[in-house]
Amino acid sequence: MPRYLTIGAAQSGPIGRNESRRDAVERLIEMLRQAANRGCDLVAFTECALTPFFPHWHIQDPRELDAYFETEMPNNHTRPLFDEAVRLGVGFHLGFAELARENGTTRHFNSAILVSPTGQVVGKFRKIHLPGYREIHHDHPFQNLEKRYFDVGDLGFPTWSMQSTVMGICICNDRRWPESFRALALGGAELVIVGYNTPLHNPDHPEMDPLVSFHHQLCLQSAAYQNGMWVVGIAKAGEEEGVRQLGGTSIIAPSGEIVALAQTIEDEVVVHQCNLDAVHAYKNDIFNFAANRQPQHYQAITRQTAAIAPLSSEEQAPDAPHS
Repeated sequence: MPRYLTIGAAQSGPIGRNESRRDAVERLIEMLRQAANRGCDLVAFTECALTPFFPHWHIQDPRELDAYFETEMPNNHTRPLFDEAVRLGVGFHLGFAELARENGTTRHFNSAILVSPTGQVVGKFRKIHLPGYREIHHDHPFQNLEKRYFDVGDLGFPTWSMQSTVMGICICNDRRWPESFRALALGGAELVIVGYNTPLHNPDHPEMDPLVSFHHQLCLQSAAYQNGMWVVGIAKAGEEEGVRQLGGTSIIAPSGEIVALAQTIEDEVVVHQCNLDAVHAYKNDIFNFAANRQPQHYQAITRQTAAIAPLSSEEQAPDAPHS
């Protein structure tokens, strides 16, 4: 029998600095209920779904910064979300800022978890490709301080079995790096969830502003097709603390086609019944990794970070003689 999973992509509208964790969680619970009423088995919430996206401004006081982070999951603020999901029998994905005290050190991550319909945390991912800068850009209308506030994720790109499929997670900028999706595909992922907070304005390259939505969908649609997987992209949308952010929450089939798309920049649940077996034509035929990948020729991907200069004409091997 075909495997089906009905997914609700739960887009968040803006969260203000004056909104509490309780306010944010109540909004998530409302969307969780809407999704359950529409038959969803799994609900995907966005990146940093409990707070405004604080890397968009400079925070000098370490205590003020740490107040945006969660030290455990679930905690007193999120326990009602976990409890309601268990009551409804729905699994979920949740992005949040994580303060981790491990091996005698304190670190800060941009993280996301998968939670089973029984309320168990099945897996955790920590964002790897951090955009932005460490330094303050006083000439910009807003900041992008992920490199200042977060550590690079240290868990790799794991995958987990849940709800009769294999799932993985990317967070925001990870989607721009094809290695992210290929690593997850090699881990057997049939479904990848991607939360994002994406400004509509790039202060360094304003000429790219009209392309923000195009580039976003290009990343997700090509990843879905080239890796034979379902991809769910969930926005924090609308104008948040003066920063206009991309909406476009979507569910994308392994064909690369968008099968569900948000119509607003507010809280909105986008639903699609996903045929998980649709991945097979791509994984087993079009992109049969076992038959067609040639990893011995891809070593530059893991050995290098930056491009190197090509060989000069003098250094290149001579052309083979013509017969």
